[in-house]
Amino acid sequence: MTLERPATHLSDQEWRERLRKEIKEAHRDWVNANRFFEYALGQDQVDYAIYAIITAEKRYEMLLRLAKRTCNHWPQWGGVM
Repeated sequence: MTLERPATHLSDQEWRERLRKEIKEAHRDWVNANRFFEYALGQDQVDYAIYAIITAEKRYEMLLRLAKRTCNHWPQWGGVM
């Protein structure tokens, strides 16, 4: 999903809600990747788990930066969780 500033078909509120949902999903993916790492067996699973953690963490951080940059008052739209 591409999350640029609202196009004409999305209101500011709709865009913020989509962003909030994306952040929540990214956080869940990051938590799940960490959980997978805890149960990884063998070098291949450990390598995959590390890659998944790094990828999920980068996505989560990117979305948080986007929210902070584009949403003037973070608490005004209800935070993330």
